[in-house]
Amino acid sequence: MRLYLSSFRLGDHPEHLVALAGQDGRRALVIANALDDQPGTIRRMSTETEVRDLGLLGFDAAELDLRGYAGEPERLRADLAGAALVWLRGGNTFLLRYALRRSGADTVLRDLLAGDALTYGGYSAGCCVLAPSLRGLEMVDDAAVVTQLYGSEPVWDGLGLIDEAIVPHYESDHPEADVIGLLAQHYRDHAIPHRTLRDGQVLIVNGESITVV
Repeated sequence: MRLYLSSFRLGDHPEHLVALAGQDGRRALVIANALDDQPGTIRRMSTETEVRDLGLLGFDAAELDLRGYAGEPERLRADLAGAALVWLRGGNTFLLRYALRRSGADTVLRDLLAGDALTYGGYSAGCCVLAPSLRGLEMVDDAAVVTQLYGSEPVWDGLGLIDEAIVPHYESDHPEADVIGLLAQHYRDHAIPHRTLRDGQVLIVNGESITVV
């Protein structure tokens, strides 16, 4: 399994993402569903920034909008085939998790990662969603937005691809830094395994190897 988990954007050493994705394919798919509550113009511009930045690293990047795959996991699996990288940007973790469940991407991505078929990269919400549980993140992100947009309850279990919660933007110059500090304290108080990342830092998982750069 290959994971590139950044606190914010690409981090300070994106060359590690290029190396992790490998040279066999340069196709990258940007998943921006953590922004599904944002006005269309803001969502589009933010997604275009991610596509541009990955393009500067040499990837042939495009958006993959999970809203178009509700109940069609096999079509999603086919469209992910051959991708070197999926890149999940930040935003509302609960919206992203719901989009992953609704489209079946949670199961599809688990399968592809288990088979080492692609690299999973992302930041902020794109990292937080991988934990065993999303409990506690309601301190930072509004879980009720899922009900407001879709009329459904939020999904509280994470993808469980890592065994600890990621706390991004920790002690960083970020608008959420103060509440993130409270989240980290909540995890400590309740003995919840977690890892803090400052903006610029990246947690890299490559098989059995786990490093922070």
